[in-house]
Amino acid sequence: MCLGIPGELVELPDDETDLALVTVSGVRRKVNIGLLRDEEELVVGDWILIHVGFALAKIDEQEAAAALRVLHELGPAYDQELQDFATTDVG
Repeated sequence: MCLGIPGELVELPDDETDLALVTVSGVRRKVNIGLLRDEEELVVGDWILIHVGFALAKIDEQEAAAALRVLHELGPAYDQELQDFATTDVG
């Protein structure tokens, strides 16, 4: 199962790679923000919706919290998604 999961931007790229560092439920990794970079002004602390290593949308903190509550209720499916998120790499 592939889920769109909310993550918080903790570091934006200082080069042209489009790879930003995010945290999702304590898991930190880089995701590609290229799909949003030209459309949205992104800053550290923003929340984004992530799917298969790519940021698809900028969301607000309340939307992120609500999505995380629902995802936690999925139990094993969300646990597997977090494991996949932690062990895959877009770069």
